[in-house]
Amino acid sequence: MLNWSKIDTVLLDMDGTLLDLHFDTHFWLTVIPEQHAIVQNISLAQAKADILKRYQAVSGQLQWYCLEYWEQQLHLPILELKRQHQHLIKVREDVPEFLTALRKAGKELILLTNAHPESVMLKFEQTNIDNYLDGVISTHQYGVSKEHQPLWQQVQAELGFKKQRTLFVDDSLAVLNAAKEYGIGHLLAVANPDSKQPHNEISDYLNVTDFRTLLP
Repeated sequence: MLNWSKIDTVLLDMDGTLLDLHFDTHFWLTVIPEQHAIVQNISLAQAKADILKRYQAVSGQLQWYCLEYWEQQLHLPILELKRQHQHLIKVREDVPEFLTALRKAGKELILLTNAHPESVMLKFEQTNIDNYLDGVISTHQYGVSKEHQPLWQQVQAELGFKKQRTLFVDDSLAVLNAAKEYGIGHLLAVANPDSKQPHNEISDYLNVTDFRTLLP
């Protein structure tokens, strides 16, 4: 499925790619609306509707991934709430073997995530996934998310990877589309980012539900 002899660098998303997206799905769609309802003294249905509207307003923008933004918007201690539910943070079971094999094959492994740096550190604390990586980039250090071309230009300028010899792996089609537009040579979609949800039907990209089927 992938010609590993033509790939030197592997850029990897975090949530939904290396880690089970269930934590984030539960946190943003269940925990936050519940807390919002309590703080605002409104019904859960009203809270969910309000939260969804707020999410949609910044979808694909860096604010959507920014803890400070949501703390200011919702008057909630976002990181503290995440820590209360950190037991749900899990590495996908197929990931350790996959990353180990890539390292043995001499591939450069870089985490490229839209997640806020404090979220990244919390997830590293829980999973030690950073032990497999050669580098970590949160798009917050550039002020623009993976959905936008300036991010790709800045990341390539810093890392110096060759577009045509780079594989990018993500569960977001919007982000994969941006990587394709930039000219990343190899693209892979994760069709089962959330272990508690049905697999996604993906036709536009090579996709995977178990990384162990792709071992070099």
